[in-house]
Amino acid sequence: MVKSVLIVTDAWRPQINGVVRSIERIVEELERRGIAVTMLTPADFKTFPMPGYGEIRLSRTLMGPVYARIEAANPDAIHIATEGPLGLIARRWCRRNRFPFSTAYHTQFPEYLRARLPVPLRVSYRFLRWFHGAASHCLVGTPHLKQLLEQRGFRNVDIWQKGVDTALFNPARRKSLPHAGPVFLYVGRVAVEKNVEAFLDLKLPGTKLIVGGGPALEKLRAAYPEAVFVGPKEGEELAGYFASADVFVFPSKTDTFGLVLLESLASGTPVAAYPVTGPLDVIGDAPVGVLDEDLGRAATAALERPRDGCRSYAEGFSWSASADQFLRFLPSARAS
Repeated sequence: MVKSVLIVTDAWRPQINGVVRSIERIVEELERRGIAVTMLTPADFKTFPMPGYGEIRLSRTLMGPVYARIEAANPDAIHIATEGPLGLIARRWCRRNRFPFSTAYHTQFPEYLRARLPVPLRVSYRFLRWFHGAASHCLVGTPHLKQLLEQRGFRNVDIWQKGVDTALFNPARRKSLPHAGPVFLYVGRVAVEKNVEAFLDLKLPGTKLIVGGGPALEKLRAAYPEAVFVGPKEGEELAGYFASADVFVFPSKTDTFGLVLLESLASGTPVAAYPVTGPLDVIGDAPVGVLDEDLGRAATAALERPRDGCRSYAEGFSWSASADQFLRFLPSARAS
C-alpha cells in the first residue's frame, strides 16, 4: 500500500489553471486518506519566464538539486505531472534508479506549440511518446483522448477522470450581474491556443463575459471593447460568475479535458462547445449543453437547457472517485 507520494509538476502557483487545480484537489484527497504527499514544483527553485508565455515560470535548476529533493522525500511512489524541466529531470532520476512512475497528459502540447511556432506535430508527438513511454501508466482525462493518443503510437494510456467541488461550485451562488442578459461566460486562460476569439466573434445577444488572464488579454480587451474582461478570479468569486451566467461557452479545440466544464455544470449553468476532445466526453449527448461546429448556434440553443439538470449531472463526478483512479495507476516502488 502506498503511504507516501512525490508529485512532480512544472505547473504550479501562481498559475491558475485546470492542471494546478486538479493536482491540488488530488493532494487534498490523498492527505485525507492518510497518504503523505511531497510536492516538487517551481516554487522550490529560481525560475525564468517561458518564451512566448511569460506568465508561466519554468524552473532554472540542475539535476543535483532535483535529485537531492527526490531522495530526501524517499517516497513509495512518484507521479510526474508535466513534461517541463522538473518533469524531465525527475524522469531521468527514475530511469537511472529503476524507480517506476506514472505520468499525466494534461495539455495537448503539440497543438499548443504549433499555435505559436511552426513545429510539425510529428516532432512534438515523438518527444511525448519518448517522455510518457517510460511510465508505467500515462493518465488522461477522457476516453476520446486515450483513443487519440493510441492512434499516435502511445501504448500505456489509462483514464484518470477528474472531479468537481460541488460545495464551492453551486447554483446557490447565482446572483444578478450588472450586465445586459443573457450573459455568455468564458473562464480560462486568455491565450491563442484557447481560441477565445472564436467566442468573441460570435453574434450573440446580451453580454460576453471573460474571466481569466493570459498573454492575449490586453490585445483582446482592446479589440473587443463591447466584451467584459474581469481578469483572473478564484474561489467563491469565481464560483459566483459560473452560477450567475446563463451559458458557459467553451471555444477551445485543444483541451484534454476542460475542468471548467464540470465547474459550470455544478453551478447549474449549461455549456456550449465544439464537438471535440473534452466536451465530447464530459457533455456528449447529455441534455446539459449543446455541442455544434457552429459555436454561435450551440450558445443560443444552450439557453434552453434546464439548469437543474446540469447540477444533477455534475454530481456524478467526484474527487474521491478521481483519487481512487489515480491510486490504482500509481506504481509503488516498495511493492516491486
